[in-house]
Amino acid sequence: MLVKLILLFVFFGVMVSVGVYSRRHASNVNDFVLGGRSVGPWLTAFAYGTSYFSAVVFVGYAGQFGWKYGLASTWIGIGNAFLGSLLAWVVLGRRTRIMTNHLKAATMPDFFGKRFDSNALRIAASAIVFVFLIPYTASLYNGLSRLFGMSFDIPYSACVILMATLTGVYVILGGYMATAINDFIQGIIMIGGIIAVVAAVLNGQGGFMAAVGKLAQLDSDVPITMGQPGAFTSFFGPDPLNLLGVIILTSLGTWGLPQMVHKFYTIKNEKAVKTGTIISTFFAVIISGGCYFLGGFGRLFDNPSIYNGDGSMAYDAIIPSMLSTLPDILIGVVVILVLSASMSTLSSLVLTSSSTLTLDFIKGNVVKDLDDKKQLLIMRVLIVFFIVISVVLALDPPTFIAQLMGISWGALAGAFLAPFMYGLFWKGTTRLSVWASFITGVGITVANMFFKFIASPINAGAIAMVAGLIVVPVVSLITPKLERKWVDKIFECYDEQVQVKRKVALPEK
Repeated sequence: MLVKLILLFVFFGVMVSVGVYSRRHASNVNDFVLGGRSVGPWLTAFAYGTSYFSAVVFVGYAGQFGWKYGLASTWIGIGNAFLGSLLAWVVLGRRTRIMTNHLKAATMPDFFGKRFDSNALRIAASAIVFVFLIPYTASLYNGLSRLFGMSFDIPYSACVILMATLTGVYVILGGYMATAINDFIQGIIMIGGIIAVVAAVLNGQGGFMAAVGKLAQLDSDVPITMGQPGAFTSFFGPDPLNLLGVIILTSLGTWGLPQMVHKFYTIKNEKAVKTGTIISTFFAVIISGGCYFLGGFGRLFDNPSIYNGDGSMAYDAIIPSMLSTLPDILIGVVVILVLSASMSTLSSLVLTSSSTLTLDFIKGNVVKDLDDKKQLLIMRVLIVFFIVISVVLALDPPTFIAQLMGISWGALAGAFLAPFMYGLFWKGTTRLSVWASFITGVGITVANMFFKFIASPINAGAIAMVAGLIVVPVVSLITPKLERKWVDKIFECYDEQVQVKRKVALPEK
């Protein structure tokens, strides 16, 4: 217990110290929200990765989908790495940085407002961000609390309040730069922690081959396998179609999440884009691949603690049950690992929400004239407000982690992914097509919450995203186009001439 407490206090001390150090980088709105658009590749890549993977992935998703799909759940981690990280950086990274800087857009709603010349779009987008980031935030606390309870026997409410308070302190003090530096430190902890935990769990089962052998023998009476022997150790698992839905939501979804895309706004230069792409991909392979690979062995730890009182499966208890037999020092490492993952994501969420409400809703709409000093004050107050709301919701969570995250990701990515991506690449994207995507993404997600026409909220989210990718071009073809001069002026940022070294570009002749 002493070792675990020491690790915990050192961790908290470092996080707060970074917040104090970063105060000088948070003296104006541009620095507080964007880090002055001068954040290097390592900080940006780790900020992207640690915002991507949280307790939701480690405790909720890894436990649930590892139980359902066995070792095939590792495909989710692979999808996260190559679709959610590599391809996102390649397709969106450079163009996002160029156009948002050209438009002087600091948030995703701000991008929609300026790209499509519509203040109404900006306000609608900011409302969607605020409403649907709250359940996502609440899910972070829930996952962390289970590990805290296992390790320290601390009440759930105390875990929630402690984590929220400490995160709020360093975000309020240092803004985006404090978040990015802490994300880097937390990312290193996550890498070391997941490697140590996977190795320890497999060693406890007699090694990798022994663990796979045991897993292959467990599916004879499980309905989902449909009589397939060894389904939980097969290449695509017992349910490939639903597995694909999870891969789409958790991988493609990052392309439309405002707290993820925001990282591209802050990139320093071309070198940072290229280096950040590589670092972010490797980070995702290790963290996400490791989490789902670990979860794939969940059925080897079947015991009463992973079931609810009515006999239903408590998916959020699977990973904590797997880890409960580890040595105390490793449990301490796991707690710091999940704490790192959760606080990094939480800091990104509260910063995104507060900056969006301040810059896109309050400024110019509620209060006409706001100088930098007042904007910073409002953002800091809203960070506290947002954390308090998420804590209240987390103290009485309505459902388990994966559902909360599925609802949040489905609505946000379903609404934003298509118009944001098409808006970066296609001059023909219309204002009404953006509205259509907002309505489609939120509509499918919310309607499914009440009517359950799609059994899994994960699949509902995936369908919402795919629907947006179809709706935007179709509506754009049949609705009035934006003024040609306006669109050309926006896209001229891509045509600006720059000089590069010969090793970057071959001669024309």
